[in-house]
Amino acid sequence: MKDIPDPSHSTPSTLGNDEIARALDDAADVLEQRDSNPFRIRAFRRAAQSVRDSRDNVAELTRDIGPAALLRIPGIGSSLAGVIDEFVRSGGEQLRYRGLGDLSPMTVLTSLPGIGEVLARRILEQLHIHDLEDLEMAIYEGRLEQVEGFGRRRTTALRQMINSMLGRRLQQRSRDLGARYQIERPPVELLLKVDAEYRRRADANELPRIAPRRFNPEGLAWLPILETREGGWTCRALFSNTAQAHALGRTRDWVVIFFDRAGETHQCTVVTETRGPRKGQRVVRGRENEGASD
Repeated sequence: MKDIPDPSHSTPSTLGNDEIARALDDAADVLEQRDSNPFRIRAFRRAAQSVRDSRDNVAELTRDIGPAALLRIPGIGSSLAGVIDEFVRSGGEQLRYRGLGDLSPMTVLTSLPGIGEVLARRILEQLHIHDLEDLEMAIYEGRLEQVEGFGRRRTTALRQMINSMLGRRLQQRSRDLGARYQIERPPVELLLKVDAEYRRRADANELPRIAPRRFNPEGLAWLPILETREGGWTCRALFSNTAQAHALGRTRDWVVIFFDRAGETHQCTVVTETRGPRKGQRVVRGRENEGASD
């Protein structure tokens, strides 16, 4: 079976849009912890989503043209353009904003309740954490508990807090996208058909596999991936590799489907319902009339 590289891996020499967006999201999280102006927090969230949506590489724009090039991106004004420009020119090392100070990894860590400078410094020195998503990975891989001062109780509380924070990010992105676009989705029947084909072929070991970066310290190519065209849609399906899926033991049940038509890519998750009238059926999360028997 042929193994293929993880398609989410960015070019090392250039900051990817997702890396910049994550830094902006981290800034919003720190501002939120400090009870900052809610309009300022929303501005960072909106800018993060706009960077993710941009068809251009934002780092290349600001590097080649300057911060003025970013003003054409929705939700980015002159102030945030300057913040992003400085972040890019620092090589992604620090994001600075008035009232925020240097948004270094140390600042992000010490913004979390229960983590002071001593514990934050230990995390940085031993685990080389850059943002909350790196910390989430360290928790689920068991590396954080190897740092002095992080027993099971503190690590569990921190895991729950980070799950909640990152979950709110995803919900906010979904709301922002829904408000901004009239998203056309494939029929539920088509999504369930792709889900069934993916699980059948994954079980039969008929699909190429990728080596995801998250929760995969050995770098193993274990994650099957299916790409198919159905009803005018281009679909890509793979098992969920999220922290929640690993925590609940659902990595072989939850199937994420990315669907694309006319250049716009969106996603949904298909799961086995565990309760209610559709218990045991495959359902598409967030859709009406979504049940179907396996």
